[in-house]
Formats: sequence, C-alpha cells, structure tokens
Amino acid sequence: IKGDKIFLDIFLRERPRLNKFSFSGIKKTAADDIREKINLTRGDVVTEHLKIRTANIIKGYYRDKGYLNTEVKIDESTDKKSENFVNLAIQIKKNNKVKIEHINIYGNHALSADAVRSAMKETKERGHLNPLDSLGPTIITMVQHAIRLQFKMLPEDLAHFFVTNYKVKIFKGSKFIESDYKDDLKKIVDKYNKKGYRDAQIISDSVYKVNDENIAIDIHIDEGNRYYFRNIKWIGNTIYNSQFLSQILGIREGDVYNRELLETNLQYNPEGFDISSLYMDNGYLFFNATPVETYVSNDSIDLEIRIHEGKQARINKVTIKGNTKTNDHVVIRELRTIPGHLFSRSDVIRSTRELAQLKYFNAENLKPNINPNPSDGSVDIEYEVEEASADQIELSGGWGYGRIIGTLGLSFNNFSIRNFFNKGAWKPIPSGDGQKLSLKFQTYGVGYMSWSASFTEPWLGGRKPNALTLSYYHSRYGNGLPSWNENSSSFVINGYTVGLGKRLTWPDDFFTLYQAVNLQFYKLQNYSTIFPVGTGTGNFNNLSYEIILGRNSTNAPIYPRNGSDLSLSLELTPPYSAFSNQDYSKLDDNTKYKWIEYHKWKIKAYWYFELMDKLVLATKFRYGFLGHYNDDLGNTPFERFYLGGDGMSGYNNFDGREIIAMRGYTNESITPLYYKDKNIGGTIFSRYTLELRYPLSLNPNSTIYALVFFEAGNSWLNFNTFDPFDVKRAAGVGFRVFLPMFGMLGLDWAYGFDPIPGLPSASGSHFHFSLNQSMD
Repeated sequence: IKGDKIFLDIFLRERPRLNKFSFSGIKKTAADDIREKINLTRGDVVTEHLKIRTANIIKGYYRDKGYLNTEVKIDESTDKKSENFVNLAIQIKKNNKVKIEHINIYGNHALSADAVRSAMKETKERGHLNPLDSLGPTIITMVQHAIRLQFKMLPEDLAHFFVTNYKVKIFKGSKFIESDYKDDLKKIVDKYNKKGYRDAQIISDSVYKVNDENIAIDIHIDEGNRYYFRNIKWIGNTIYNSQFLSQILGIREGDVYNRELLETNLQYNPEGFDISSLYMDNGYLFFNATPVETYVSNDSIDLEIRIHEGKQARINKVTIKGNTKTNDHVVIRELRTIPGHLFSRSDVIRSTRELAQLKYFNAENLKPNINPNPSDGSVDIEYEVEEASADQIELSGGWGYGRIIGTLGLSFNNFSIRNFFNKGAWKPIPSGDGQKLSLKFQTYGVGYMSWSASFTEPWLGGRKPNALTLSYYHSRYGNGLPSWNENSSSFVINGYTVGLGKRLTWPDDFFTLYQAVNLQFYKLQNYSTIFPVGTGTGNFNNLSYEIILGRNSTNAPIYPRNGSDLSLSLELTPPYSAFSNQDYSKLDDNTKYKWIEYHKWKIKAYWYFELMDKLVLATKFRYGFLGHYNDDLGNTPFERFYLGGDGMSGYNNFDGREIIAMRGYTNESITPLYYKDKNIGGTIFSRYTLELRYPLSLNPNSTIYALVFFEAGNSWLNFNTFDPFDVKRAAGVGFRVFLPMFGMLGLDWAYGFDPIPGLPSASGSHFHFSLNQSMD
C-alpha cells in the first residue's frame, strides 16, 4: 500500500497435467474398453471436473452391464520425473450385479400382469424356482373350485401356480439398464395399442432398491377405453379403386383398432402384401398414404386414408459401393433392378437377398440407398456392400475305422480363372469373378490317400445364371504294401462329374434345377476288409445321371432367420439287366456289379422360423431310398447310407456311400448289421431334427450362435424292415462358429436315449465336432 493506492500481486499456479493413468480391480479386457471410453491422453489438464467425468463414464459403463453399485476412486500422485505432471490411479470395485427381483404391475385389467411383463423385451424379472411356495394355498383353491363345480378354473389355478413359481431365464438376464427400461415402457403402451387401447398410458413408474443385489419396479397403468375401426374412406386414389384397396388393407368395420397393424398394412408388411408395395412395385416410388382419424364416437373411429400417388419412376443408374474385391459385373448380374425399368421395391429387396446369398459380403450390413429425383421422375439405386472373406481353409482330423484321418482343404469361393496367369492379380490369389475352385487332400498314412478338385463357373457364358461344375477325385485304400507283393491289397477309386445348374422362373424364381453325369471306376485287388464284395478283386463301374430340383428362400446363408431350403433329388443308372438275358441270381458279384445299377431318391426339407428377435426355430427332415430294377440282382452294395455320429469319418467317397450325421451316437452305428461288423449299409434312412438357435454374435468375421436340439432317425436294410416310427432319439446342446477362413465349426454335446444292439457304448453321452455343416 502506497498512500491511497493498493497494489495486488497475483500468483498463478498452473494446474497439473496428466502423465499416465492405471486401473486396478478389473480385468485387462475391461480396462481396454474403458480406456477408449474415457479418452484420457498425456498432457490433459487434471481438474476435479475431469476426475468426476471419468468416474461417471466408468460407472455408466458398468451400469449398462447391470452393475448399479460400482464404486470408483481416483487417487492423484505427483510424478517424480516430470515437473507439474501427475499420475492417476483409478480403483474400480464393481460389486455384485444388481438383478430385478420383481416387476409389479398396477391398474391393469385387460391384460394380465404376465402379459404386460412379456411386452418388456429387455427388462426381465430374475428367474426363480420355488416349487413349494404357495403350493398349499393353490391346492386349497383348486379344491374349493372343484367343490363348487367350477372345473374351468382348475387349469387357470395350475397355470397361475407355475407362472408364479417356475420362472427360468435362458436367453435374457434380469439386469437393469435404464435406456432399455425406457424403451420397454414404450413397448408396454404399444402392446395396449395393438389391443385397441389407443389411449393407454403409464401414469407413473418407480425403481427402488430392495437390497444391495436386488431392485424392484412398480408400474402404474391407465388402460383407457377399447376402440374399434368403423368407416374407412380412401381419398386421392385413381390407379386402384377403393374396394380393391380395402381388400389389400385387410381391415374391416368392427375390427379392434390397431394403429400398428394399420401402418404395417399401409407401408410394409414383411409377411404379406400391403398398399405401399402395391404402388411401389408398379413404379410409384413417390407414393405415400396418410391415415387421418376424422371422427371418434364412443368406442368407434372413422378414418380417411389420403393418398398421393405421384408419377411412376424409372431406374436411372444402378451402382455398387464397397466391393473392393468382387468385380462389378459379378454383383450387377445378381440384381433385379435394371436401368430403364420401372422401380420396384420387391426387386430391391430380392436383389439384397441375392447379394447376401453370394456369401461374399457381410449380410448384416447390406444396404440399398434409394436416391429419387422427383423433377424428372427417375431414381438412382446404390447398393452399399462390405466385403467379407469367402475363401476357406480346412485343416482337420476325423476319426474313422479306428484311425485318425487328416484333411487339408482349400476353397476359393470368389475365384478368377481369367486372371490366373496375371501376376499382378495374385493377392494372394486371383479373385473377384465369382468362380469356385476347391482342392482337398485326405490321408491317414500309407493305408489311405485321397484328393479331389472341383471348379464351378456360376454364369456359363456370362449371360445367364447357368452354373457349370467340373470335378474329379481319386482315392486309394490299402495295406501299404507295393503292388508286386502277393499280400498287397488295395481299393482304388477314380470319379468324374460334369454338372449344369440352372435357375428357374417357374413355379417361382427361388427354384433351381441341377443335372449331372457321374462316372466312377472302382478297382479292387485282394481287398475284402472294409468293403466285402465278390472275391475282393475286380473292376466295378458306375455311370449315373443325377437331377436335383431345389428351392431356397432363406434370407441369409450363415444364420437364416426365415424361409426354407428344400430339395428333391434322383440319381439313376441305366437298367443294364433289362437288356441282358442272363440269370443274375446265379452270377458272382464280380459279374453282377461290373456295371452298377440302381435308382436313388433323396428328400431334404429345412424350414426356419424367427420366433422372436433373433431366436430361430429350425425344423429339418431328410429321407433317402436306394432301389433296384431287378429283384434277382437286388440292391447294389455301393451307394448305401450310413447313419450316426458327426458325419466326418472321412470315408464319404468310399464305395459311393453317404454318411449322414446324427448326434448322440457313434459314427455310423445306426446302420443295419453294423454291430455284427457286416458293413453293408442301409438302403433307407430318415432323420428328423428340431433345433432352437440364438446368436451370440452376428459379426461377419465371427458369427456365433448357440443351439439346443432334439433329433430322431434310423436306417433300414430294406422295405421289409422299414418302420418310420422305429427311430433312435437324441437331445443336446451345442454352438456354431463361422470363421470366413475356416468355414462353419461346431461342437455339440448330445445324449442318445436308445441302445444300439451289440454296441453298448454307441448311445449315451457323446461330444461331436463338426466342420462346414457336416451335422446337416
């Protein structure tokens, strides 16, 4: 102070900056996730606000996982090496996950409390099993109803008892996540709206703590009145008359008022036809329909649906975005949307499905971008794709006939043969033209060796989707001794196939037709062990024609949620015996089967139903029958069916046999006379499967889903022993992992319920490993 003047000295001290931070109390994976979320970097100014913000982000991270009582403590310490820098030690204590013990519903009359709770897709009560709770009162109540002759109440009493005391949660936990809870409250109102209660609302709700590990929720509902549709009037429609539009809408006077159904049948109904599709599939891209409530009287509502039809739009440009590997022409040839044609929403949806079925792209991220131009009535369509690896490596070991069989396979599913000699295209292989090249090698040493190669051109000539397939395989079984040794035994197979596949347009364009000519040469030398036919020495030939009629309408190739995959196949040889006057009952096997004759029928039917979000029920049926032309000749010992196990014994090309998987039993054990070591195979088989699937990850780089299943099947020697109700049963659980490089990998545990005569260990508890859907 000098006289009447005061001088102030202000000393500033810079806040410390962050040098480093560390976590304690959590695992490394969680620490890595949190590190990305809090976004702290060296040099950040450390303030109380920064520490509070960091703690709140961490608590929010764990709150979304159901840990509502997470504690976060941040200790600050001076860094000894850097001036005015500090280190933060973040201590995290998650505490126990908080569960929802009860969800209490009040004010509901039209819907039961359980029906209201079921509308909440993510917010669930914890499961509990209390078989003795309220058993006494339930029995008393049922006795009272029986005495009063109120027998209709007895099923309701039992249902209430089981719903209250037996609640098991499999696919949904009971953790509390606030954002999901808010969405679920809206779903409750939506469910009431579907039932006609358009004024339903949640008056109040509260979430409160029961104890350190449990919370409870109270929800109070005002249901309001129930409403019904009365008069529906169409305004602005000139292309289609009102009566026809009302038929498509499917809502009649007196139907319960359902706003969601109205919007679905107006805009987009994935399970049927709707008004928008009617117009948009005819080029009216600029169409819109607006429903307006014009009069509400007591419990009835009148509607006007005001339509703007617009003019028809033609497709101007169709482009592809994101195909860094697959060539444009491979994508464009699968599209149903063609420049110059009228716009069709169904064609856009179908084009997206066809791209997914190629397996070159991530099916979850396929996105058509519609860019209309109202000024000239045109539309540009851009298909945005994300490349996924289509090539696969198979490196596996299977168990067959007491040996481990090694397999090495390479499948290039997006190959380019025209760039084979282009050095610059080997990155690491020439690709992008949609062709398929497969190479496979199997062996268990000197006793067995097999290799095969196949090539498919899906668009022969480049103009039509006619697929040409060429394949060859060679197998050699033996005891490993050189051919000049008198004790040498061998079984050599050479097989060739030329096939042509075609997409059909009738009965609909989901149908395909595949035809092939197959030629196999079997040469046996002193070989009568695994395949006892004739003297064990001789040559056998098989020339057959194969035709397969298929229909595949599944929405995705890896994890289908709806649709079906059906096929009927017939493979037959010429009836050589019909052109011969020989008495086949007196001929030896070498003469009988020099040219093999048979007809072989197979049916495959798979259906997929999405029961709720991502939860899929798969129902499967397979049937096969091997017949003959001549009773004296009988059924050929080749081309038979072997049922049981994982379908991976490695002997699929052996004598043309088909190995069909069935879980819960050892490999091929459900085969006629297998327990007597006859090894003659079945001529009839059937298999039925129910499978419930739920995805854990739909990432294209690692699609994972869990499953529970029930399976039944059997095989028979002939029609005299065939009984469709005599089946072996099994049930179990498993999971599938699809890795683009390795294909579909699976592990199942199954329990076979029915004993196999002579093979006490064939049924019971078994684990099965599978590759590339060998279980199917």
